[in-house]
Amino acid sequence: MVKQQSRIWTGIYLAGDLIATCFAFGLAYFVRFELGWFHITKGINPFSQYLLLLPLILLLWPPLFYVHGLYSLKRIRSRTDELFSIIWAVTMGTAATLFAALYARVYYLYGPPEVSGRYEFSQLVLGLFVIFDITALTLARTVIRREREARWRRGEGLRNILIAGAGQLGRTVADKLIDHQEMGFRVTGFLDDKLRGEFTGHRGIPILGAVDDVSDIVGSATVDSLYIALPLEAHDKIRHLVAFANREALDVKVAWDYLTDAALHAGVEDLDGMPIINLSQPPIRGFDWLVKRVMDMAVSGGLLALLSIPFAIIAVLIKLTSKGPVFYKQERMGLDNKSFTIFKFRSMEDEAEKETGPIMAVTADPRRTGLGQLLRRFSVDELPQLYNVLKGDMSLVGPRPERPNFVKEFKSRIPKYMLRHKVKSGMTGWAQVNGWRGNTSIEKRIEYDLYYIQNWSLTLDLQILWRTWRAVLQKHAF
Repeated sequence: MVKQQSRIWTGIYLAGDLIATCFAFGLAYFVRFELGWFHITKGINPFSQYLLLLPLILLLWPPLFYVHGLYSLKRIRSRTDELFSIIWAVTMGTAATLFAALYARVYYLYGPPEVSGRYEFSQLVLGLFVIFDITALTLARTVIRREREARWRRGEGLRNILIAGAGQLGRTVADKLIDHQEMGFRVTGFLDDKLRGEFTGHRGIPILGAVDDVSDIVGSATVDSLYIALPLEAHDKIRHLVAFANREALDVKVAWDYLTDAALHAGVEDLDGMPIINLSQPPIRGFDWLVKRVMDMAVSGGLLALLSIPFAIIAVLIKLTSKGPVFYKQERMGLDNKSFTIFKFRSMEDEAEKETGPIMAVTADPRRTGLGQLLRRFSVDELPQLYNVLKGDMSLVGPRPERPNFVKEFKSRIPKYMLRHKVKSGMTGWAQVNGWRGNTSIEKRIEYDLYYIQNWSLTLDLQILWRTWRAVLQKHAF
């Protein structure tokens, strides 16, 4: 029943996306050629010729949206994350469509005029289409989402969940399910042996019986999913519940708190038919790693070429205003706790740490040069790290790398500190755009770094880059 409803809603989202895209495509042509807002220099091809692009668009959009998780109804995501996913998918799809149109135009360039002219399309139409499609898709999905949530508020189509275990772990699972009612969850009750008779329930959720009563309870009530939140020593009962759930075709999920203590991401591997839980699975891997690396190389390479002249000017100013090298090189710790050399424009006096040794920089640091204060205010001193990104030492987005002596200090007193080394260090990160930069609480920075790793997505990277750029424009020290 639940899977059937999920398929129905996925189909509704898909239909809404395709209808919104068709509307946006027609509106883009109408605004470009019919309203008279834009000057026309090369004549107007009829709309029927533009319709040749529409089948390609309608074929591209569903797989692009699927890859970006826009049809994953089980995934809890923010509206902002969904918007960035839409922007990214539509932009990539439109770029592919434009490439196909240009290819067709070149291929038929030397054919009869009525054939070669048929493959000429206004780039402004496609630009307007991107804007209109993003807007139409967002509005359509908002309408569909509100209808789903209205049905859930009326008690229609809810996913009924039974939790085995009313201890701390079971209550935490219940809290998370209740706090995300936008996903259509309804916790019907707990199963627990020890707390029966002593504990009346949690947040209005009753204890329906002992674990061994699962057959009677599921038989007398509608249950769609069974969440197992029992301690590891109850492995016999866990096996019994899993076997029962499989026999009754229930969705079954096991919550083990030791997994969250041991690692950021856990995955199941196959060892010659035997399932093995990997507690050290890299959080960004496979295709996700490839996409992130390609973006790092493209952006860093492009910016290094674009900023070559400004870099030369800054280098000259540094040499003219203070003694010492242009670039400041320092050892930092990155992915898998491996060291690398980071590059910055020198913003302090040469050999500033000769007497003090390695110390954290502070606001209004007296060791800074006059030019260095200006460079640090706008974070320009960090831009040479684009070379580190291009080399592969760093990423555009990730936890900021620390010096070896600080890593040694922090890992001995801060739990889970070393988990931030499961991904590449970044020029900017989730902690930095939320105000935890420089000489601020290391505990808070770790908290935000781990949130980033646990919730990584390409759209989250794009959000962080946008917020970083916006902070620079607003002259904030982030």
